[in-house]
Amino acid sequence: MSSQCSCWETLQATRSSHKGQLSCHQDWLLRRQEILEESMSTPHLSTSSGWLLDYNLPHSHQNQLPSEKSILSSAPDHQLTTPQSPARNVKGSSPLSHGTRCQDEYHQAECVVLPPSQGIEVEGCIRMYEQLHSMRATQRLRQRQEEHERQVRVLSEVASQQLRRFDEEKSSQQQQHYQHLGQVIEESVQEAQGQQDKLQEEPGHRGQIVRLKLREAPQQSCGHLEQEGLGKDGGQERLRQSLCALQEEALQLNQQLQPKHQHEDLLTIQVSGHASRGNHLCALIADIIHTISQRGFPAPQDQARAQRALQEMRQLLNLLQQDIAKAKEEKAGPHQEESQDKQAQLEQQPTAQKDSPHPAQCPGGKLREDLPREAGDTTMQWYQQLQDAASQCTLAFEALANSKDQQSKKIKMELQKAATIPVSQISATAGSQLKEVFDKINNLLLGKAVPCGARTVSVTDHPQALDFVHYKLAEKFVKQGEEEVACHPEAAFPIALVAAGIWELHPRVGDLLLAHLHKRCPYSVPFYPAFKEGMGLQEYQKLLGYRVKDSKVEQQDHFLKRMSGMIRLYAALIQLRWPYSKRQGAHPHGLNHGWRWLAQILNMEPRPDVTATLLLDFLQVCGHALLKHYHLQFWKMLMLIKEDYLPRIEAITGSGQMGSFLRLQQFLDKCLQHGDIPLPKGSLPPSFWLS
Repeated sequence: MSSQCSCWETLQATRSSHKGQLSCHQDWLLRRQEILEESMSTPHLSTSSGWLLDYNLPHSHQNQLPSEKSILSSAPDHQLTTPQSPARNVKGSSPLSHGTRCQDEYHQAECVVLPPSQGIEVEGCIRMYEQLHSMRATQRLRQRQEEHERQVRVLSEVASQQLRRFDEEKSSQQQQHYQHLGQVIEESVQEAQGQQDKLQEEPGHRGQIVRLKLREAPQQSCGHLEQEGLGKDGGQERLRQSLCALQEEALQLNQQLQPKHQHEDLLTIQVSGHASRGNHLCALIADIIHTISQRGFPAPQDQARAQRALQEMRQLLNLLQQDIAKAKEEKAGPHQEESQDKQAQLEQQPTAQKDSPHPAQCPGGKLREDLPREAGDTTMQWYQQLQDAASQCTLAFEALANSKDQQSKKIKMELQKAATIPVSQISATAGSQLKEVFDKINNLLLGKAVPCGARTVSVTDHPQALDFVHYKLAEKFVKQGEEEVACHPEAAFPIALVAAGIWELHPRVGDLLLAHLHKRCPYSVPFYPAFKEGMGLQEYQKLLGYRVKDSKVEQQDHFLKRMSGMIRLYAALIQLRWPYSKRQGAHPHGLNHGWRWLAQILNMEPRPDVTATLLLDFLQVCGHALLKHYHLQFWKMLMLIKEDYLPRIEAITGSGQMGSFLRLQQFLDKCLQHGDIPLPKGSLPPSFWLS
């Protein structure tokens, strides 16, 4: 204990000496400013003093003498500032490690001997400070956690409120949108209803106007031309009136040229040829009037053409009257006695029998004259020319068709596929597909190589290949009308459009197409094949267009369906032009042939079921185009059908065949009532022509 006290005294004396207060630093020049600040600062304990106190005070407290305790207790209290021992912050440090550190830093530390009670107090203060600091830190941490939780709750409430507000705004916008849509739909429905009411009112008014025009046809036609000519030159107005008068006179002459019942026994006179020529001349004058209406003013050349046509009709009528008079004179001698006997027998018949109606009398009581049962000579000559051309074409490729050579057979099969497969691909869709089909067929006919399966084929592969392709292509077009159009009537327009384009560039295909059409459907000429002596029943039915297989004739509904398909194809063909063609010429088989067909069919006695069906099909497909082209003249034609031709059809139609007659009657009534003929089903839309 004495040695320990002496050690402390020695340390105290050394510290109080001048040398003990000196500090030696090798880098004092570099740390000059820092050393000066340290020398001027308040003295403080070393950072290792806590370990020194922890290690030395307990031992000194145990070995301290009572005298020393009294000395220490009597020593004045000093306010010392003891830094926190690092040993208290680092838990688990052993006393040995503390002692070792204290011994190493013993000579460097600035130590003071504290009384035991004061060391305990300092230790307690340190621990209290640590606890207080820990409590404050815990409290601050808890406050921060609570603040964080509060902010999270606030943000969650704000987010939920914004989400709820967004949902409300979205639902409100949707409701407003639905209300707006409902208003738009309601307005469109009201507008459509108003337009529909207006359209329903307008046809009635237009129908009344049309009926008034049809009742007063001559005066109406002249008056219409006068209204169009208001404000124009007086010479043009006079030309219009003159053309109108020429047209009326031509109609009257044409009526006189039609064959009459009393001329049927005059076998030496071919009155049907005069009637056919009269129909052509009437159609020519109607075309002149239509051209004038489109141009807006007449020309002297138009009047000259119309006068020439009228003069020819007058000559035809004079020839007809001379032939009739001559035939009557020749026949009067031998049959005069026979006619007198018949007259006597008629006078002896009972009065009741005289009062009974004649079979040729219309239901309304008006006597009607019988029409011829055969087509005119001009029509039959045209028909025969087309059939001869088809026969010559068949003979032209006979060697290729009947060849036994395998290479020729292969070429024939590939050519037939290349010609017929594109036609089979035509559908109701418009645009690039139809153009692609047209290009394939056109390239084949021009001699270019076209793909056929895995290889290519061309009409230059065989000398008779082009004739073969012409014939098979025309046959395929007609077959599509017979099969495809018969099942899907709307397909008539795309098929006819491609056929019209090919016809315009390759006229021979058009002639062969007509030949095939006339052979399969003689009503497209039109003519009704007559039964000849020595002809079998099945042979005659084939001439009429029926299919006969194993001595069995096809059913009537199948027959009418096929005929309707071909007539619809023909009616679509005469009104369409290929839109991509650069040629500006006339249609190779235009609407004038439609007028000719209609006039010819009305100049022949109708047939049960067939005539009404085909007439309805033709008017449904081509009626709108004919009305647009011929205007008032076509209305006259419809009135003629309704007032004169329908009673003829009704007179020969049985009770089980009234369906087609009633459909035709309803169609005519609807058209005349509305003053218009609707567009046909399947007609190509305006978007196709724009494309």
